[in-house]
Amino acid sequence: MSDAINLVPVPRKLEIFPGSFSFRTETFIQLECPQPQDHLFTSRHLKQKLASLNIELDISASKSVPDHKIAVILRLAPESVPHSQGYRLIVQPEHILIEGHDDAGLFYGTCTLAQLIDQTQGNTLSCMSIVDWPDFPARGVMLDISRDKVPTMETLFGMIELLASWKYNEFQLYTEHTFAYQQHPEVWEKASPMTAEEILELDKFCRERFINLVPNQNSFGHMHRWFDHERYFPLGELAGTDLKNWWGKGSYSLCPIDPGSIELIASLYKELLPNFSSQLFNVGCDETFDLGLGRSKSECDRIGKGRVYLEFLKKIHDLVQSHGRTMQFWGDIIMQYPTLVPEIPTDVIALEWGYEASDPPANHCEKFASANIPFYVCPGTSSWNTIAGRTDNALGNLSTAALNGKNYGAIGYLVTDWGDNGHWQALPISYLGLAAGAAYSWCYETNRNIDIKSVLSQHAFHDSAGLLGHIAYELGNAYQVAGNIPDNASILFELMQASFGDLQEHREALYSLDLKKTQDYIGFLSKSLEQTALHGADSDLVLSEFRQTINLLEHACKRGLLFQGD
Repeated sequence: MSDAINLVPVPRKLEIFPGSFSFRTETFIQLECPQPQDHLFTSRHLKQKLASLNIELDISASKSVPDHKIAVILRLAPESVPHSQGYRLIVQPEHILIEGHDDAGLFYGTCTLAQLIDQTQGNTLSCMSIVDWPDFPARGVMLDISRDKVPTMETLFGMIELLASWKYNEFQLYTEHTFAYQQHPEVWEKASPMTAEEILELDKFCRERFINLVPNQNSFGHMHRWFDHERYFPLGELAGTDLKNWWGKGSYSLCPIDPGSIELIASLYKELLPNFSSQLFNVGCDETFDLGLGRSKSECDRIGKGRVYLEFLKKIHDLVQSHGRTMQFWGDIIMQYPTLVPEIPTDVIALEWGYEASDPPANHCEKFASANIPFYVCPGTSSWNTIAGRTDNALGNLSTAALNGKNYGAIGYLVTDWGDNGHWQALPISYLGLAAGAAYSWCYETNRNIDIKSVLSQHAFHDSAGLLGHIAYELGNAYQVAGNIPDNASILFELMQASFGDLQEHREALYSLDLKKTQDYIGFLSKSLEQTALHGADSDLVLSEFRQTINLLEHACKRGLLFQGD
């Protein structure tokens, strides 16, 4: 094995000892667990990894297997591994021992072993000891499937495999209108929705990999696609007025004082939730921009906008409770009314989000902690509104979230991958943020200086040349080369999306952009892309998506140069 061991997340404790272990055929993976059948998937997962090296192992729970025929022992040992989801991995000359505190810990031990196997030379591992457990009990990813890409099942399966290998244990599909509600077909009929059967299949796939597939349905704001239809239009906050929401259209949020609003939400939950085994449920309720501007204005004037928001949130909470679930909700609106935070039911989970390098703020975390409200910190991949990502911002945001979450007792860490303004970023652009989030949320202390370029090349792109992680990292910083760095976006993305009329309004700022320098920067990375050596099952697609990303960035530069008169 190489002297440089490359793992994600980096384990809490790793020691290398003299000697080595070599895999042999006609040996066994030995299950030493009270219910070995419960660990058949975990052992087969490891068996499949070894088969990729032409090493065929059998699986047994029998104590009759001779010691010299045992290659790997999988053992439940909570007395030896005291931390939940923790594991111990010991490579000895005779065999490899993986002990887990619980079922998940045993699986995570095999994930680490699989990463070691990927780096073997001659089927040999150095003797070592790894002791590991997570900082955050819940470590999740939320993928936007509403604006505007809905992934195929094949893509979702591949993504979940990757996330599980990095020890994530929660996954959400952000939904506004992209679940095939049989009672509401007009909303999703042109949106390639997830079906109930697909969710059931995905739920099973996740559970085998110790991932909690959490249902997600925005339930207050972000309902504008519903209001495009005559049946739901009257439920909007701005229905029956001449007012427009923040981007110049009609209602954005449900009217909280209309009884029909909670009736609609109740019908959605009744149809959605039985397809999920999770006991959690993310109801959204963020960004209620038009609350109090239309039909609820008099009530907001009477008792306060924050109070109106909270009362509707409590009605949603009652619905969630009636289904035996624990409610998650975005904390941005209630945080605007800090005196109301103590009135939030304490059996919910607040999701504290923020996407710049200094987010989420420590004082927000402290407010939820002081009110005894369980909460997650929710940073992002910084890939949306960018084409190629915002590397430096992403790493700063993900790191700040882990540090503040750990300091204030967050019970979870949820990395968001949004699709604002059309979801133009290809999925591999988000791998940098997803890998960094996996690392920081598992053990911040040992991962805060992780070599994310090397991790991406090895564990995301399977690039034996070790280049694509570097290219992805540097492409994600192209947004800084041109100058004029907006929040939550890249100027290159804005150059692609804006009309020339829009660009004319920002003439002075655009003339200051150094687009020639940006072109040279992108061109150098484009040449490097041809020197990569990918070996993954999706290598051709990944390379095509990076080429497309480069083409879009170059086209953005040309649009800007054209505007500048070049």
